[in-house]
Amino acid sequence: METGAEYKGAGELHANRPPASLPPRSATSRSAGPRAPRFDIPEVDAFTRPYWEAAGRGRLLIRRCRAAGCGLAHHYPREFCPRCWSEDVVWEAASGRAVLYTWSVVHVNDLPPFGGRVPYTAAVVDLAEGPRMMTEVVGCAESRLRIGMALTVRFRELEGARTEGEPPLCIPVFGVASDASPDTAPDAVTARAARSSSLPPQEGDGGS
Repeated sequence: METGAEYKGAGELHANRPPASLPPRSATSRSAGPRAPRFDIPEVDAFTRPYWEAAGRGRLLIRRCRAAGCGLAHHYPREFCPRCWSEDVVWEAASGRAVLYTWSVVHVNDLPPFGGRVPYTAAVVDLAEGPRMMTEVVGCAESRLRIGMALTVRFRELEGARTEGEPPLCIPVFGVASDASPDTAPDAVTARAARSSSLPPQEGDGGS
């Protein structure tokens, strides 16, 4: 969720962190002076890279435990199961379906670039696979929000955060599943419907 205060790893990216560094600028852009710091760019490391690369392709990943008697799906991604502590955990493509658990409309946020996006709807959703996820609801007026309403994932590309030669860096956000409320969709949001097709099986996971 792009609230400037949430996420850890792939799910909580901004908590008490310094602003992320930006891709190198061209000679032309340098002449415009130093860039303002940004607090909306995730830290991509070796573990979370599959998550962000999938998001750039319009797919939402979660983690699932394969230990006998467990099978828990979880988010934010961790290298171990938060229930049984097994390290036999793999990436899994989520359906992209969710229901709204709670929300709050943010009217003031001093962290750039969030100040230019207010008001926006910070939310917590329950994914169809079970995990609860911090995110943002887009394209729906506050008056139409209801606890339990059906949502589907979309992906917002972070403009100016893409490194040359790398896939787009995208953040998962959610919209009304029926897509019946475009009247209040913010112009700044570029949303793309998620593809729910399965990812290729990981090496050594037996295709499950």
